[in-house]
Amino acid sequence: MNASIAPGNVPNHLAWAIISTVLASCLCCPLGLLGIVAIVQANKVNTLLAQGDLDGARRASDSAKTWCWVATALAIIGVVWSIGWFAMGGMSSYMEMMQQMQGM
Repeated sequence: MNASIAPGNVPNHLAWAIISTVLASCLCCPLGLLGIVAIVQANKVNTLLAQGDLDGARRASDSAKTWCWVATALAIIGVVWSIGWFAMGGMSSYMEMMQQMQGM
């Protein structure tokens, strides 16, 4: 088919998709699992390239990049929220709650 298509020409963003999904899921909330869409789209890139579908691979790459940004934004929101929570004394209220639960 199209022998001139090199897999390196279309980035799959798979590493970014995995890292951002894990961080967003751990730091933010279950919404971080939206990064799974990025992983699926990133995985489609190489499959479409192997089939010779350069346009489809580029669309999947663009979609993966968009979803990576979504997961990255959720991870950043989670970090900011965690810093704010600790700065406002959230850890001390958490420790008090844990001590009350142990006392029961």
